[in-house]
Amino acid sequence: MKKIFKTNNALETINLGEKIGSLLNISDVVLLTGDLSAGKTTLTKGIGKALGVKSIINSPTFTIVKEYRGRIPLYHLDLYRLDGLNNDFDLEEFIGGDGVCVIEWPYQVTDLLPDEYLKVNIIRLSLEEREVEISAYGKHYEELLEVLK
Repeated sequence: MKKIFKTNNALETINLGEKIGSLLNISDVVLLTGDLSAGKTTLTKGIGKALGVKSIINSPTFTIVKEYRGRIPLYHLDLYRLDGLNNDFDLEEFIGGDGVCVIEWPYQVTDLLPDEYLKVNIIRLSLEEREVEISAYGKHYEELLEVLK
């Protein structure tokens, strides 16, 4: 199952993230794909807002993982630089845990990903506009996507 949304600016992208985040539960996994500067972290800001995160969410590019506390913990991973940096990285510590796991650049660890997840691909149409394609893998995520408007 797939849905496509269009956002016209960063605020709309955050608002879409907030809608997604409001539907997520503990141990949910969201995979984010898209080119550099597509808006993956911007969307994550909205997810975090919906989860009750009060601190500033920014890219975990150089730290690999940032943990945020809220009503539900948010584990924000950016695996872009993982290859060659940290071969003993333990993704299982975050997937299926006590929070929501959002993974940017998930192709780095495809063999470690769960069978079921929500995949969000963000395409930069212009400086501000984005096309956000959301695909559901698994019954839980299909139900989630079905109610996302």
